[in-house]
Amino acid sequence: MGHSETGGHAKTEGGAFPGFDAASIEPYVLKDPETFTVNLARAVENLGKAASAWLAPRETGEKTDIVAEPLVEMVKTLSKVCEYWLADPKRALEAQTHLFGSYFAIWSRSLMKMNGEAPPADPAIKPDKRFADADWEKNPFFDFLRQAYIVTADWADRMVRDAEGLDEHTRHKAAFYVRQITSALSPANFVTTNPQLYRETVASSGANLVKGMKMFAEDIAAGGGDLRMRQTDTSQFAIGVNIAITPGKVVAQSDVCQIIQYEPTTETVLKRPLLICPPWINKYYVLDLNPAKSFIKWAVDQGHTVFVISWVNPDERHADKDWESYAREGIGFALDTITQATGETDVNAIGYCVGGTLLSATLALHAREGDKRIRTATLFTTQVDFTHAGDLKVFVDEEQIQMIEAGMKASGYLDGSKMATAFNMLRASELIWPYFVNNYLKGQDPMPFDLLYWNSDSTRMPAANHSFYLRNCYLDNKLSRGEMVLAGDKISLKDVKIPIYNLATREDHIAPPKSVFLGSTAFGGKVTFVVTGSGHIAGVVNPPDKKKYQFWTGPAPKGEYEEWLAKAEETPGSWWPHWHAWIEKQDKRRVPARKPGGTMNTLEEAPGSYVRARA
Repeated sequence: MGHSETGGHAKTEGGAFPGFDAASIEPYVLKDPETFTVNLARAVENLGKAASAWLAPRETGEKTDIVAEPLVEMVKTLSKVCEYWLADPKRALEAQTHLFGSYFAIWSRSLMKMNGEAPPADPAIKPDKRFADADWEKNPFFDFLRQAYIVTADWADRMVRDAEGLDEHTRHKAAFYVRQITSALSPANFVTTNPQLYRETVASSGANLVKGMKMFAEDIAAGGGDLRMRQTDTSQFAIGVNIAITPGKVVAQSDVCQIIQYEPTTETVLKRPLLICPPWINKYYVLDLNPAKSFIKWAVDQGHTVFVISWVNPDERHADKDWESYAREGIGFALDTITQATGETDVNAIGYCVGGTLLSATLALHAREGDKRIRTATLFTTQVDFTHAGDLKVFVDEEQIQMIEAGMKASGYLDGSKMATAFNMLRASELIWPYFVNNYLKGQDPMPFDLLYWNSDSTRMPAANHSFYLRNCYLDNKLSRGEMVLAGDKISLKDVKIPIYNLATREDHIAPPKSVFLGSTAFGGKVTFVVTGSGHIAGVVNPPDKKKYQFWTGPAPKGEYEEWLAKAEETPGSWWPHWHAWIEKQDKRRVPARKPGGTMNTLEEAPGSYVRARA
């Protein structure tokens, strides 16, 4: 394909091979071999700089790789799948025959296309946005690659699904590893097998690779020896300048968090203040990206006195901060601050993701201790039962937890990049490989996008806190069973009798709606279960004026999630007004608007200093 002679011989008399005529070949012909050679050398030089940036911290001992352990875990898991198929020669032959039969069918269709015929469509070859370029279907060579890849990936996935005798955790891990492998090996990820990449490389004589490898070296240097893949133009954002800009004050600070109170925008406010407990795995300002998307600003505009916990980005000093520390010095400290700032003891609380899990555990602890300050709780995409906890369970078993704990022991925390990588791996085909192709092979600068800026602003996790979370929630599922121990005694969610608004998102891969639904049954009081369209972030951050997605409401969450959803009523648009109406139904009394801090001395302007610390 890279030589002009190819085009000269491809078109025969009568156009017998329309897929390979001169016009279709021309964009793939190298125009300037000399410039391409020079650029290729420059790209290799930049690749060498990337290798040096990777090696430098390892040679000095700053970084120690534990790559072998995950690879061993993957090989061990997939070997169990292989054992099933290889144990019976007949079974193995049938599997191979199925795959080779698919290849033969693809080859037959390719021959028909090369002869100018229109082959019948194969229903097994489903549309895939990675193969959107027209030449993936028009050009027989790339069309064959595309189809072969899709049927091979589907075959590999089926080998896991149909393997008998696997426990569910092993099957879950095997399916996850197969998806990672097939995502990485997609022909869309390589210059010579991606028609668009090939054309762009030829057109620029390899200049795209020069720039791409330069960006690759820069991203490894920025990650201190690990690849910190840029997903957005971070230079276009600054916290407190054009992101996280809702006016407010930091009114209090503990070792684990700052408490922000926002300026009112209404003359009167709801008597009960609103406390938001975000996840510490990410930063709180996903709820305050910009004025048009900000749940915090919208809640303020509805008359809520909004307080937010802004978690510290921990370091070695926080190694022993565990869940009780976060419950006491985070949620408990915030409640004390609210009373001091407003004089109120009754509070509405929101917990998001793991922040909601902590809030739920704290509610059970408070119920045991007779603390009744939180009068309602709203949970955003929160799991309290981890039976159906999604793909993150792939990373959680005794061996893997011990490996994580050993890594945290040296530093006192889990590096933020580790969690960021884990979350990206859950959707590798969307969050890893498109950026790899665009950044390093096309040499394109990413576009500015506030949500991806937030996604890249990762945080560390204290060793004690993270170990407690992994073991008590994902591994042993103790919270929903009434077996989690806080402050020396077991706590039970059945003791939590306050009204709860439990929000799930329909396409959530982190807190699947089935998991959130099951968790609703763990509480002792009335739970209003609501499902919204989209996923873990977009389903929550969905302002009413955007008129996007929809939400479902229905009866009490009992029985099976699928049955509940089938009976639920669908409402177009955002769930935010529905939630606000629910809050007002609990207590709609209003008082004059409150200034941040009341008589307290405020510490600094929102968004505060804790949120600015980068991992």
